[in-house]
Amino acid sequence: MQVPNVHDAEPIPESARAAIEALLRSGDLFRYTAPEAAPVSLLEAEFADLIGAKYALAVSSCSAALFLALRALDPARGARVLIPGFTFAAVPSAVIHADCVPVLCEVGSDYRVDLADFEARLEGVSAVIISHMRGHTSDMDAIMDMCEARGLPVIEDAAHSLGTTWNGRNIGTLGRAGCFSFQSYKMINAGEGGVLVTDDSDLVARAIIMSGAYEHNWKKHPVLQDAFGRWQNRLPLYNLRMSNLSAAVIRPQLPELAGRVARGRVNHDHVAARLNASPWIEVPDKLGPERRAPDSIQFNLVGLGDGETRAFAAAAAGRGVNVQVFGMSADNARAFWNWNFIPDLPELPQTRAMLMRACDVRLPVRLSRGELDVIADILLEAAAEAAGGLRVYAT
Repeated sequence: MQVPNVHDAEPIPESARAAIEALLRSGDLFRYTAPEAAPVSLLEAEFADLIGAKYALAVSSCSAALFLALRALDPARGARVLIPGFTFAAVPSAVIHADCVPVLCEVGSDYRVDLADFEARLEGVSAVIISHMRGHTSDMDAIMDMCEARGLPVIEDAAHSLGTTWNGRNIGTLGRAGCFSFQSYKMINAGEGGVLVTDDSDLVARAIIMSGAYEHNWKKHPVLQDAFGRWQNRLPLYNLRMSNLSAAVIRPQLPELAGRVARGRVNHDHVAARLNASPWIEVPDKLGPERRAPDSIQFNLVGLGDGETRAFAAAAAGRGVNVQVFGMSADNARAFWNWNFIPDLPELPQTRAMLMRACDVRLPVRLSRGELDVIADILLEAAAEAAGGLRVYAT
């Protein structure tokens, strides 16, 4: 069997074609043209219902959602915002855009927030953004307890976690606000796009106005109108709206989410079981309350030095599987030492050590069992070759 192409995004369902064609014929792509029932408005209602939140605001990206959620909290200029040291550069960027200061905490070898270091850095913080990076959920019970005891609002970066639950609740609904992505390599593919969810009517009202609901376009949002009235003409507009065309691409994919999540979980767990048979590969376990929705797999190389790690990545690539070693990919946006836009960028030795051995491989949910085994075989062979003395692992 040939090595599968893991870089194509999820295809757009045929059911979206009619809606897209109708929009293209009408040219009605702006979300506020129609007085009601615009595709973006329908998406917001459907997504809020799907995720179990009172309100949803569709915007141009998850980065935009993070920025708006933080701005809607109205932090003081220069406020300190605690984030994990392992996340995408968009997260500290959103903090900077909001005129705040990112404070980084250590992340463990399981890609989750180091709770002791997290608690030690809470002093003087005004808000927290928790990234469920690559869909790995940190201990949200402990994190929420610490933050609630100090009155700190939590924003969830759930870009990789649509469909993941914690103690039966959807990730993104545990904090004050949750932010999701519809970028091509996520469970739902719109190329770009994001959504902010919350139960806080005042927060969403502020975010709606700042997203670009100029003049009285906020009246087209089903939120308490008195929540808007307090903020009319008092907030800057950032124009981060989603278009009707993006919404028309997204909406037909919502009913497919449960199936994609179930297939992704089976695929991940099958490959994880295969990889964990190697003495040089470790796939961290999930936490007990977590039910994941993966479309990729992350694993750590064990007992391999820098040269052997590079040899592993090269051996896998030579066989047709591209492996991203987070700390060794040049200018990787997930390696904190490349975030040079942060003043006084700290050193995080534990997180750095993890990133130098943490590997990432896409596992699109459409892959067959045979294709998954091809990928697993290549990774196992590459690890054995890099470690010295090729071993053959049966499928």
